[in-house]
Amino acid sequence: MPWTATSELGRSARKRKLILDAATAAFLSRGYDGTSMDDVAALAAVSKPTVYKHFADKERLFYEIVLATTDQMSELVRLVAEAFVETDNLDRDLCAFARQFIGALMQPDVLRLRRLVIANADRFPEMGRAWYEHGFERVLATLANQFQRLTEQQLLGAHDPEMAANHFVGLLLWIPVNKVMFSGESALSSEEELERFADAAVFVFLQAYGRQHGSDAR
Repeated sequence: MPWTATSELGRSARKRKLILDAATAAFLSRGYDGTSMDDVAALAAVSKPTVYKHFADKERLFYEIVLATTDQMSELVRLVAEAFVETDNLDRDLCAFARQFIGALMQPDVLRLRRLVIANADRFPEMGRAWYEHGFERVLATLANQFQRLTEQQLLGAHDPEMAANHFVGLLLWIPVNKVMFSGESALSSEEELERFADAAVFVFLQAYGRQHGSDAR
């Protein structure tokens, strides 16, 4: 096959993806300090100069790895945006959504990334802020918009939708996330436990914000 600029670009893109995939695995399993560019090159099966050709240093590679994961949040944003579109039973649909939501955020890779970002927040504060703003904050904003719409339809009493979104997510994640952050992955909750946390969070949330309870939560 004759050489072309297009084929060279294709090879370069494939090598870049190999490097990014290898670096993601290395950073998530070994942390920032425990990962070297030699490790990344070995895992990607490319030469060290090839790694440096694509990324000037480990810090820039780390930035790209972490910020690229915010794209994964787009699926969660879609899940939130499509929830309760034409609900005729908010209790039921909120429980179903809560179970999906907590399941997505309690995936081991998501938790490892959260731990990795937190561990390096003081060292790379701009990266931490960017990850939060482009990732989790987008999810919260979308959820707040949903709660505002449901309040306008008189299905909820969330007169501060942003606060309601934070309350909802806090109720969902406080127990399982703290368990695994402090105790490691051996403390990961089972699917049954997560469903119990989700259902309990919805029950408490609706006690405060549910219109059927006569709430006028502010």
